[in-house]
Amino acid sequence: QVQLVESGGGLVQAGGSLRLSCAASGSGFRVNAMGWYRQAPGKSREVVAAITSGGSTNYAASVMGRFTISRDNAKNTVYLQMNSLKPGDTAVYYCNANMTILSVRPYQSTYWGQGTQVTVSS
Repeated sequence: QVQLVESGGGLVQAGGSLRLSCAASGSGFRVNAMGWYRQAPGKSREVVAAITSGGSTNYAASVMGRFTISRDNAKNTVYLQMNSLKPGDTAVYYCNANMTILSVRPYQSTYWGQGTQVTVSS
């Protein structure tokens, strides 16, 4: 069974840094694009950053220059380095991965992590 397990959230003061990790576990899959989303109270879930299997990246305008997404394909893990954090970054952060399930008939499916809370105090 495929799972995404996140870690690294917490409480930090404005201007501080946090690093989130998300590892895909299980077997019989290939990880394609991965990304991070966030959802603040009362708001819709929004994309923060994404990275392809080849390493191409995209960022939301609100985090450009402050956040960096990276991945370790050998570990099926994606990271989000968050610097210069602001109170507006407070949200539950979710990992997302598009995977190819290597069954007799391979197919693609999207998986989500359980979410990790990031709180930035002013």
